[in-house]
Amino acid sequence: MRGDAADVLVAGAGPVGLTAAAELRRRGVACRIVDRLPARLPYAKAVGIQPRTLEVWDRMGLVREALEAAVPMYGQLVYVDGVRRERMEMVLPPEVPYGFAALPQYETERILEGFLARFGTRIERGTELVSFAQDAGGVTCRLVGPEGAEELRTRYLVGCDGAHSLVRKGLGLAFGGGAFAEEYMLADVRVDWDLPHGYGVRSTHLGPDGKPDDLLVCVPLPGPGRYRVSMLVPPELSSPSVAPDGTAHGLEGGRAPDLSHVQAVLDRLSPRPATASDLRWSSVFRISHRIVDRYSDGRVFVAGDAAHIHPPTGAQGMNTGIQDAWNLAWKLSLAVAGSAHPRLLDSYDAERRPVGEEVVGRTVRHATRGFSADPADPAPFLLREAQLLVGYPGSPVVRRTDGGAHDGPGPGERAPDCGGLTGEVARFPLRLFDLLRDREHVLLLHTDGAPASYVPALAALADGLPAGRLTAYAVLSEGGTAPAGAAWPVYRDARGEFARLYGVREPTAFVVRPDGYLGARLCLPEAEGLAAYLAGVFRD
Repeated sequence: MRGDAADVLVAGAGPVGLTAAAELRRRGVACRIVDRLPARLPYAKAVGIQPRTLEVWDRMGLVREALEAAVPMYGQLVYVDGVRRERMEMVLPPEVPYGFAALPQYETERILEGFLARFGTRIERGTELVSFAQDAGGVTCRLVGPEGAEELRTRYLVGCDGAHSLVRKGLGLAFGGGAFAEEYMLADVRVDWDLPHGYGVRSTHLGPDGKPDDLLVCVPLPGPGRYRVSMLVPPELSSPSVAPDGTAHGLEGGRAPDLSHVQAVLDRLSPRPATASDLRWSSVFRISHRIVDRYSDGRVFVAGDAAHIHPPTGAQGMNTGIQDAWNLAWKLSLAVAGSAHPRLLDSYDAERRPVGEEVVGRTVRHATRGFSADPADPAPFLLREAQLLVGYPGSPVVRRTDGGAHDGPGPGERAPDCGGLTGEVARFPLRLFDLLRDREHVLLLHTDGAPASYVPALAALADGLPAGRLTAYAVLSEGGTAPAGAAWPVYRDARGEFARLYGVREPTAFVVRPDGYLGARLCLPEAEGLAAYLAGVFRD
């Protein structure tokens, strides 16, 4: 086999593993990624792309390719016994830069794989991690591929190898939860009807007990009239079999429904006359809900389905996994470089496992009781479904010195985008995300530019880190002057959007982490607060 050296081995080349590998390579980490499958699967398993994931791809530098391949998701039409009960419009606040989208998983993987290739790294197909052992200095991995067996010594191992993860099993992690008794069938078909495209369709039939006993869910795909449809399995396709490890989750082989099965469900449940055609693929699948007891053990980590599995309701699974990888990669890159605080990697479990627990609980609730199980106010519901409310306020590596007396985001919360920033040379307005793109930590000092004793000390801390680790900008209120004592690029908050969205009432410094969350919010931004945050992230 190849025998290439690697500081990190990523097992599994789905969207989660590709995100981890791409982020590591983008930061210059020597990384290999292996997958036991010989080729990308042509299945539209995970389809929904949440706005937060598009923000992640924006910061990585690949969002344009995704936007060109995706289709918009405008909302959902809900029918019960043929009568429309709800038309949900998936509209977010105007400052959120991206809406909801649909993109087949094979397209997501194609885009991420192409992005990874820009850094000279390709998936090692047909190559499987079969065992590993870790010690204080690294991880010894045994790989088997087309050219035989290989022993690879690496510093870290990231298991993105799915619901039946060898990495999870090798660590002996508990995977508590359960399984749904129902079986489902999934298909990628064209549906000809007069319902508006860009809307998901959920149609149920209520049995004598008032509970749903039949189900049709259609999610738009790119292409005229294309949908991924999911339905309950008819008796002739049902089987009691489960995976050998007892984790009944995912696609199953050997019992693929055909067009007649899809059409039969449409005939029963479609609210409008509908004809199915052009079947690309179909399968039977099962659903479990489980989560590990910890996301890491020493130098080995799990992410995505290897750490949490749950119903596909709201397209939360793949998006949550991508953000697992996004959270972990910047921390691993600092650890590989010898720049990370010894406890930084511990924050991966502290930050991401509570997110996984919330997603598992919410998707199970939605799958069993519908979206009506949540409060009726659509604004927080949509923000949560968009994953824009995910945050880490209790994280051990965020820093608060402001007392929380403000209307804007606090440490551990998402750094929102805003517009209307104008520079000294480029006079056209920029978004804040334009400043954050392709950066590591970013220090934003919002001030009117009045002389302040703290500016030189902040500048000394920012300039004292290795090149590229912390980029600093001054964001001035309208009419302000550049702060003395720091040779930072200056942008003006010409429309006041930054001050409004960040709840700024006095000079305030914000540290935006590489994953787009606030690491610190420092009012009256003395250098001690910034120094304390940096000391919790970087090694002395």
